[in-house]
Amino acid sequence: MEYQEKIMLAIEKALPGVVSIAASKSAELVAEDLRKMGVPPEQFSEKLNDETVDGKVSVSGGSGFIVDPSGIILTNKHVVQDKKATYKAVIAGESYDLQILGVDPLADIAILKILNPPSSLPSISLSKTKQVKLGMAVIAIGNALGEFSNTVSTGIVSGLSRFLSAITDIEGHQERLRGLIQTDAAINPGNSGGPLINLDGEAIGINSAIVFGAQNIGFAIPIDRARNDLEEVKKYGHIRSPFLGIRYVLLNKNIRKHFKIPAEHGALIVKEGVGEEFAVLPGSSAYEAGLREHDIIVAANGKNITEKETLEDVLANCKVGDKLVLKYLRKDKEMSCEVLLEDRAKFS
Repeated sequence: MEYQEKIMLAIEKALPGVVSIAASKSAELVAEDLRKMGVPPEQFSEKLNDETVDGKVSVSGGSGFIVDPSGIILTNKHVVQDKKATYKAVIAGESYDLQILGVDPLADIAILKILNPPSSLPSISLSKTKQVKLGMAVIAIGNALGEFSNTVSTGIVSGLSRFLSAITDIEGHQERLRGLIQTDAAINPGNSGGPLINLDGEAIGINSAIVFGAQNIGFAIPIDRARNDLEEVKKYGHIRSPFLGIRYVLLNKNIRKHFKIPAEHGALIVKEGVGEEFAVLPGSSAYEAGLREHDIIVAANGKNITEKETLEDVLANCKVGDKLVLKYLRKDKEMSCEVLLEDRAKFS
């Protein structure tokens, strides 16, 4: 079979399982958001009135793909991050209400469920990440710029196990994305949440991030991470993630100087902002292990905690129920403790 024919067959197989995810908010909430951003009312009131339908305004669009005929959808967490918005899946021109089953706090993944789905929904099979190799052909599918549905682009796997700090919400918060698949297949805004597929039409990743100002550099989250999240939702009803129960800042030159800290690296346990009640959450595993505010965690499971290897990076490789051995400093005295990692949802 010719290469071009393989591409067309893979697209034909996967395309019916790709959906648009549309977000809308009440006109009042949109106006409030714009005012908070400092936009004068005269600049948006008329446009807002023109775009309001049944009291709601379309605010964003993204992609997702069905992984189970019952209506389970995989997408990015940042596609559905606005808690005040209402989300719908658009399939063949028809809109369906969505329920958010879970979001992964350590990866840009969300799992959704179509409410009252039509029968016989097409779905996309999940491949195994270990089959992903450098140079293999891949296809990105999604809704480019939120306007051009069923957009496909081809390329190869350009890199594996990439790390990226990406802005993943409207407030500009950055998230550390780990173990990413790099591809030169074009991934545009609106493609987020769509599948990156192989030539068998199977999803090997979730399109997640682009590097602005660069060409032919896109990133996808390996499908194995999403597979684990799906299994946890089915088994526990939510995505479980290991939780320590501390707030901290990573040490750098300025923080070390400000607090007069002799340690060269580590995570300083401290309340990060005004109004935060605890640096160590009472009842959490960190609290029970004896950690206190102003302790400095310098190593976890034998790995030094630095700006490049953070505590979250270590937790990303742990599971709920694992034991974490921490080495920390308290007033220049080196100490250690063992912490049993609990489910973050327990403290939500």
